[in-house]
Amino acid sequence: MSTASKKSFSSGPVSDAITTKLQQTFSPTHLEVRNESHMHNVPPNSETHFKVIVISEKFKEAKTPIKRHRLVNDVLREEVAADGPVHALSIVAMTPEKWGEKLE
Repeated sequence: MSTASKKSFSSGPVSDAITTKLQQTFSPTHLEVRNESHMHNVPPNSETHFKVIVISEKFKEAKTPIKRHRLVNDVLREEVAADGPVHALSIVAMTPEKWGEKLE
């Protein structure tokens, strides 16, 4: 049984695609995909602004935050492309150990 936790703060095709890609690539112990579009000047029900929190053992090799962000951006390259649906992406990417320290 997996101990991974997943929180989705909205559901839609873009949010679902982001969630699926991050789960398949990083097997996260914790994953949050937050659609923050409602906080911006966009039409109702937009999927343009996201925050993702990805906690995964796979980030142990990526020693710096920028390297972890690049890994996430690479996985979501279609969504964040100039002609893609995502206009803004905020990323929190940590190892479970760092995440645990942050929660303490």
